[in-house]
Amino acid sequence: KPLQTPPRIPMADEEFESADAGASLTYPMEAGQLRKGGFVLIKEFPCKIVDISVSKTGKHGHAKCAITALDIFSGKKMETNSPSTHNMDVPNVNRTSWVLIGIEGEFATLMSDDGGVTREDLKLPADLKSVAENLVEEDGDARVEVLSAMGKEVIVEVKKNNP
Repeated sequence: KPLQTPPRIPMADEEFESADAGASLTYPMEAGQLRKGGFVLIKEFPCKIVDISVSKTGKHGHAKCAITALDIFSGKKMETNSPSTHNMDVPNVNRTSWVLIGIEGEFATLMSDDGGVTREDLKLPADLKSVAENLVEEDGDARVEVLSAMGKEVIVEVKKNNP
C-alpha cells in the first residue's frame, strides 16, 4: 500500500504573533572592532567601554583585547579579555528623551514629546531627584534622558526643557 501524505494547509491560514518587532537585545561584533565609547556585554551586564588595549600576537596565538568598561546602569567597573578575532555581544542601547511633568514619591511622571504617551513607571535616581524637583518647580517641566538596554530602562540625565 503506498504511503499517503496529509493534505497541504495553505500558508495564508498560518498566523504568527510576536510581542516585539523582532529586535534582538544584542548583536555580535569582533572584539578587535570594539572602540572606546562603544558598548559591550560583560558578564551579561551592558557596559560602556572606557579603555581598550590590544596586545600583539604571540608566536602561536591571537592578539588579545583587554577591555575596561563601566556598567551603564550601576556605574560599576568591569574588565574582560578576549581574542581580537572572537565575537563579543554588543547590547542594543537606545537613548530617548522625555518631558518630566511631575514627581510622585521616587517615581517620575514622563510625557512623550508629542504629548501622546505618558508613563509613571521609572524611578528617579536619588542623585538627580533634587535637580529635577528644582527644575519642575521653576519651569513646570524639565527634560530627562532615558537609557534602555537588555530590557531595562533608567533615567540618566535631567536638564532644563528648551522648547
